[in-house]
Amino acid sequence: MWQWTPLRDVLSQWITPYWAAPLLLAVQIFMVMICLILVMAFYTLAERKIIGWIQARRGPNRVNLFWIPGLGQPFADVFKLIFKEILIPADSNQFLFRLAPFLALVPALAIWAVIPFAPEKVFANIDAGLLYILAMTSMGVYGIILAGWAANSKYAFLGAMRSAAQIVAYEIAMGFALVGVLMAARSLNIGDIIHAQSGGALSWNWFWLFPLLVVYFIAGVAETNRAPFDVAEGESEIVAGFHVDYSGMAFALFFIAEYVNMITVSALTVIFFFGGWLSPFQGYHLWGLLPDDALLAQPGFFWFGLKMLGPMFSFLWLRATFPRYRYDQIMRLGWKALIPVTLVWLLVEGVMVYCQVGPWKT
Repeated sequence: MWQWTPLRDVLSQWITPYWAAPLLLAVQIFMVMICLILVMAFYTLAERKIIGWIQARRGPNRVNLFWIPGLGQPFADVFKLIFKEILIPADSNQFLFRLAPFLALVPALAIWAVIPFAPEKVFANIDAGLLYILAMTSMGVYGIILAGWAANSKYAFLGAMRSAAQIVAYEIAMGFALVGVLMAARSLNIGDIIHAQSGGALSWNWFWLFPLLVVYFIAGVAETNRAPFDVAEGESEIVAGFHVDYSGMAFALFFIAEYVNMITVSALTVIFFFGGWLSPFQGYHLWGLLPDDALLAQPGFFWFGLKMLGPMFSFLWLRATFPRYRYDQIMRLGWKALIPVTLVWLLVEGVMVYCQVGPWKT
């Protein structure tokens, strides 16, 4: 992804040039995964702080780090989960019980193989990147179903079935929303989808595909089993859902997968509807004060990371604001509201494409 020619030359002196490039790529993948896990860890701290601020109470303030109250809380959670005993039910399918957390986490991390961080900064610039993302997001449901079934517990199995039905329902709405993005960009390549939004903030897809943006983000919240769509946790059952029998690091893998999925949905929302790493000032001279070669007008990772803060904050805002929906309300919203909205707007978008209106003007 990054050239790093001096480091490549040094590696070529110690090992054969044939293996220098794969080793350099492996180092870059390891660095991105470490950064992603660290962002996830501090995202949990931000969640507690922001929800505490919204609800007029204090968040974590006991575990200090660098004299900042609460900053060490993510690391305290890691140490706690590492040293907790992992219990496996005696009557469970032990192989599938151990496999389920990895099936939930690995697809969440694998999506980042096709996400471009900046121009020409992507691990796999494949032409079918959008299909790859849909395939990886669909695989996460297997980990949930296996976790509930392998535990040999009726409560865990009921939670898994609720979560699986919800994910399947909202996966359809999410897929239809992405069809609108595909129609706008006329490409399945993630980089081409970003380049198709060039021209400034009003050229991004959020302006012309706003209903699809709303549907996609709501479906993304439901896909990650986040409040107010966290039906895996049945209040009448007093259990945590499909992962009720998991403890220690086995539970931590589900925990990490949930927050990594939240970060992933935020990144994809920015890519599909807010121009990815494009600058909002691109194409706007601001009365001659900001030429096209100005630093603020240049695309880069800075804009990509800055835009991600909005969707990431929205996840926390929704959790602190809305109560948990009933299961029938969730399914009604997915099947009877979101899917019809996407179908209607796809028809409207098709008419705009045919009539060459807006960004489709030749």
